[in-house]
Amino acid sequence: MKEGDSITEVVKEITSEQVLLYAKASGDFNPIHVDAKFAEGSQFGRNIAHGMMVAASISESMSLTFGASWHASGKVKIRFRSPAYPGDTVTASGQIKKILPLDEGTEIRCSVSVTNQAGEAIISGTSSVIITG
Repeated sequence: MKEGDSITEVVKEITSEQVLLYAKASGDFNPIHVDAKFAEGSQFGRNIAHGMMVAASISESMSLTFGASWHASGKVKIRFRSPAYPGDTVTASGQIKKILPLDEGTEIRCSVSVTNQAGEAIISGTSSVIITG
């Protein structure tokens, strides 16, 4: 791996079913996510996916790229930029920005993002992982 390399992309379709399952798993039944009539009257005009459900695709991407090291030492700092809607296809991607030697291994810092099918940014941020061994 070297600076400039891409991390593994993860592509997901957001469905209303997934949003409801996430609401059940997380206990977050905010009507903006699960009540179509309520959401129609919101600034978004329709239901939106839970931000953390969408953000999980970044963790999946980092896990596919860095394996157990991600689970042991991964960190992510993100900013939510736009909602994802049921019916959207989102892509988590990123790029290695810096590789730093440390006493305990090598720290790899990445830029990460999630975009929708139109290429619009939904989430942007940074992540880091320490590779040991």
